[in-house]
Amino acid sequence: MNKIPMSSPDLTDAERQAVADVMNTPMLSMGQYVKDFEQAFCERTGAKHAIAVNSGTAGLHLCVRAAGIGKGDLVITTPFSFVASSNVMLFENAIPIFVDVDPKTGNIDTALVKDAIENTEKYLPRVGAQHAAPLRSRLKAILPVDVFGQPANMDEIMALAAAHNLIVIEDSCEALGAEYKGKPAGMLGDFGVFAFYPNKQMTTGEGGLVITNNDEHADYMRAMRNQGRAPGDTWLTHTHLGFNYRLDEMSAALGAVQMSRLDEMLEKRTQVANAYESRLQDVEGVETQFIEKSTSKMSWFVYVVRFDKSINRDELAQALIAKGIPVRPYFAPIHLQPYMVEQFGYQRGDFPITEDLGKRSLALPFSGVMSEEQVAQVCETIAELI
Repeated sequence: MNKIPMSSPDLTDAERQAVADVMNTPMLSMGQYVKDFEQAFCERTGAKHAIAVNSGTAGLHLCVRAAGIGKGDLVITTPFSFVASSNVMLFENAIPIFVDVDPKTGNIDTALVKDAIENTEKYLPRVGAQHAAPLRSRLKAILPVDVFGQPANMDEIMALAAAHNLIVIEDSCEALGAEYKGKPAGMLGDFGVFAFYPNKQMTTGEGGLVITNNDEHADYMRAMRNQGRAPGDTWLTHTHLGFNYRLDEMSAALGAVQMSRLDEMLEKRTQVANAYESRLQDVEGVETQFIEKSTSKMSWFVYVVRFDKSINRDELAQALIAKGIPVRPYFAPIHLQPYMVEQFGYQRGDFPITEDLGKRSLALPFSGVMSEEQVAQVCETIAELI
């Protein structure tokens, strides 16, 4: 039985040639390829500005800075995500205010977002209270995550944000190409952030990008990604204390070709997801991904299933790995990460839905280049082991 890769980038000779073309120029950073890549995103999403950076984490961090979020400020977000969506608040000594998630989608529960706005003290981490008074004035933003390629309930989130003067940073790092009621993911908040790690819908190797319609925020983020060098600054003049968050030209060239193939690659991923769905829907004890009606286009980042509570997920995962099928728990709850427990005193039981999903969910091998035979091998092995 051949070993199946967990994920594989979808690359062609066009991407390889684009990178080689950059290597034949003297401009390996801060050149035209990054500008072309950014323009492709503006055309795709309708955003006024696109700011390419070297990771999705860097993009989220720049949004936090542009939003003016700092020490003791509060940001409502989800514990069911990759750690970067909360880490970017900690970088600025702000406090993530976690609320639990919808049990069907894993996206942030908007009823709990509303309650957290109105009753913030109930949601404060155990050791965060001394940094967060007066509470209402410290609540600055909502950071929803489009989990597994499905947009969060953004209409309700934006309505709550407007009513309470809050910034919305949409973490669409897993949702490039998704649509919510016909609108592109990433364009639903004040900022949208994408990431291009090799397992994503498209890749630049490493890399990320922010989209926004706000001119001031865009100028600030462009300066901050480049060591704080603002418009009008000379080569060694730096208006701000900034970062080196630039995306290089080789990555941008790769990304521009990937963008030109995005619809093709999304369709291939959808076909693989559909193949999984058809083979797993009748396997007892396996629950496949639920798609909300508001998701007018799903963008498959990973293929995650949930197992019945009677099935030991971890034992099943080890058995699959032993048979050459790599799998990953998705996600380990952020609030139970060791550094979060140490800093904020979180305990098991604080966010029961997140913890339940984290305990029962498993990401299966998935990519747009996965074959029907590989999908069949995974599904047949799961059914056999159950």
